[in-house]
Amino acid sequence: MAFFQWANSCVKKLNWIDVKLTALASMLIGIILVKLIPGILKINIWWFVIIAVLCLVRVYCVAFSKKGVV
Repeated sequence: MAFFQWANSCVKKLNWIDVKLTALASMLIGIILVKLIPGILKINIWWFVIIAVLCLVRVYCVAFSKKGVV
C-alpha cells in the first residue's frame, strides 16, 4: 500500500499543464512506435477505440463518482 500512497502524493503535486504535457508525451511515444513498427497501421481502428475506452473507464468512474473511489 505504500507504493500507492507515494504515487498519490506525487500526482497531487501536478497541475493541469503537467497533465497535458504527459498526455502529449504519450501521444508522441505512440507516433514513434508507429514509425518504428509500421505493421501497427494495418490493425483495425476499432481495436484501438476499444482499448482506449477500457483504459478510461476507471478514470471516468473516479472523476464523476460522488465518493471519489470506485
